[in-house]
Amino acid sequence: MSRRAVLLVAMVLLFNGASFAQDQRSEVSVQGTGFFTKDSDGRGLVQRGTQTGGVLAGFRYHFSRWFAAEANYGYARDTQKYFSSGTSTRIQVNFHEVTGAFVVTAPAFRDKIHAFALAGGGLVFDPTGNAGGRFAGATTETKGAFLYGGGVDYDLLKRVALRVEYRGLVYKAPNFNVGRLDIDQFTHVAQPSASLVFRF
Repeated sequence: MSRRAVLLVAMVLLFNGASFAQDQRSEVSVQGTGFFTKDSDGRGLVQRGTQTGGVLAGFRYHFSRWFAAEANYGYARDTQKYFSSGTSTRIQVNFHEVTGAFVVTAPAFRDKIHAFALAGGGLVFDPTGNAGGRFAGATTETKGAFLYGGGVDYDLLKRVALRVEYRGLVYKAPNFNVGRLDIDQFTHVAQPSASLVFRF
């Protein structure tokens, strides 16, 4: 066996050893979040989402000390407003956030602080149909989104940590399948959050 092949096998074994050395590969979290949408404009319309709060539940699985994958479901309710030359339209929305992401974790700082960065995607809008917040023809609309973010976990106990996180979502502004509400522009949601994390 060549020296290069031996080195490759040793690296694979080292990586797998570090991965399987972890006794806490899985994490669950339930986060309280802010939900702040950037105003957008195009085609003679201004689109604005009300600022609100929400909840985000997540599961993260660590393949190694450095790499993980996570799945999240978030919920918030806001109102999407559209303004055009003195007229306005309001659509109340149940914002269902279904996302997946890859996570990279930095080496622990003082054995208690773990910084991480993530990237992924996914998103759903759903009109509620409530009085005062509905628009004729508006229907559920799924929007693909780019997710990015980062945060810090602070170990409180061996299996419990405090997480402070920022997530950003970039996506095409919704029009709920109504052509006259299509501003054809990207918008951005800032989503700061905090939670407890439980490892097992």
